[in-house]
Amino acid sequence: MSQKIVISECIEQETGKAVSRCEHDKTFVITDETTREHCLPLIANAEGIKEAEVISIKPSDLNKNLDALAYVWKRLSDGGATRHSCVVNLGGGMVTDLGGFAASTFKRGVNFINIPTTLLAMVDASVGGKTGINFNGLKNEIGVFNDARTVIIDTDFLKTLDNGNMCSGYAEMIKHGLISNEATWSELMALDILQPDYRKLQRMVADSISVKENIVRQDPYETGLRKALNFGHTMGHAFESFSMHTDKPLLHGYAVAFGMVCELYLSCVKVGFPTAKMRQTVNYIKEAYGSFNITCKDYPTLLELMKHDKKNTAGTINFTLLADIGDIRINQTATKEELLEALDFFREGN
Repeated sequence: MSQKIVISECIEQETGKAVSRCEHDKTFVITDETTREHCLPLIANAEGIKEAEVISIKPSDLNKNLDALAYVWKRLSDGGATRHSCVVNLGGGMVTDLGGFAASTFKRGVNFINIPTTLLAMVDASVGGKTGINFNGLKNEIGVFNDARTVIIDTDFLKTLDNGNMCSGYAEMIKHGLISNEATWSELMALDILQPDYRKLQRMVADSISVKENIVRQDPYETGLRKALNFGHTMGHAFESFSMHTDKPLLHGYAVAFGMVCELYLSCVKVGFPTAKMRQTVNYIKEAYGSFNITCKDYPTLLELMKHDKKNTAGTINFTLLADIGDIRINQTATKEELLEALDFFREGN
């Protein structure tokens, strides 16, 4: 069954329609404490939501774990959820990832709807069928592929976001621009994400989702082309996992932005990505995302974290690199020396 993407003009009405399209003896809404307060009121009177049971978990990616998952499973069980129930995930990527996984595994799978409330979730986490939790100190280590029945996109939610979360989501949009075409990339490089025109942003979000949708449709289980969506993520996930053990964990999009700096460098060195476009993108990232302080002493830990990436085969670290904007080269490798050079390039730029 194909996933329906709805670009919403009226979130309450679209939520009611989405629930009505799902078989549902009972409806459950999964939120975190923040989205329960700020976002749930926008859909609370929708048909199918008024009588729903609300399951609220603690915010932040640090809580995308087995304990929170078990809590959701227990609440579904205690609330009388059946295979014919419907779960509505209202929140950022943490909620759509964990809620989608909970729904996909409870009673061997119940229907779920994603209503992403952050830019990152709109353009990345809520679309494409990836669900899961962090485990054993590693990002998204446990999960399944399973599409939401409906994903509802409404950029009005973004007006409640802080600058950090706006930038975090925008990093995935930059990635979509780099793997698609020069016109999209140029428009992204020209936008001030901290003072956006929300109507224009809604159209750009729809375009960004289309890039991901087109790739996922061709390769739903990441056997080939879908690996394009991992650009910036091999080194980005290493930065993100590394930062989880510091007093200031990185937001996912910041880690991806920093990963793109490294992987754009590798793209230049290994497959000829144009230096001028690399510099323009790296400068945009530097201005919008600042720096992440690492030292040479951290390199062995970062290299070890890269070895855990799910795209790897037989211990070989696999990258998606770009020969130009939209010219995607999957299953690329790099020597230890090249990886160290990329980390040096990142540090020098910061």
